[in-house]
Amino acid sequence: MPQPFIVTAALPPDLAGFAEGLRRAHYPPERNHLHAHVTLFHAFAPSLREELADYLPKVAAEFAAPEGAVKGVLDLGKGTAIALEAPQLLTLREGIAEHFHGSLTAQDLYEPRPHITIQNKVTKDEASALQASLAPVLAGWAAKGRFIFPALELWHYRGGPWERVKTCAFRGRERL
Repeated sequence: MPQPFIVTAALPPDLAGFAEGLRRAHYPPERNHLHAHVTLFHAFAPSLREELADYLPKVAAEFAAPEGAVKGVLDLGKGTAIALEAPQLLTLREGIAEHFHGSLTAQDLYEPRPHITIQNKVTKDEASALQASLAPVLAGWAAKGRFIFPALELWHYRGGPWERVKTCAFRGRERL
């Protein structure tokens, strides 16, 4: 799909900064066009731009910020990610998916494994080495406990870099 729209969950500043530092250190620089993020939906058709821009703020206004926690390392084969536990975020995603039923791509029909990609498209050996060194560091993050996802973000894919369309801060009271 040419130039789709992507929906992500924003990270709290401390975790975002940590993950961003890891991306700069370990993601191939020629491919690192993005900031650390948690992808909720990979590709919405361009024709859904206005509906997304109207619907996401309503969701963020209704619900309180969902909680998450760092679980550890996630092996992506030829990459590495920070695995997250985020059942409230997945429940929220399920509601958005239901709203856009019939418009989701095959990639977005499954329930994702929440994660922050910090390395991709490297050799299996490079990924394994990073995973081994990162495991104890992430154990420290896991011990910190829960955090909140402060916002939903809507992005426009532009063939490499993403263009921010809208950030929708959670401000509702309803807990998932």
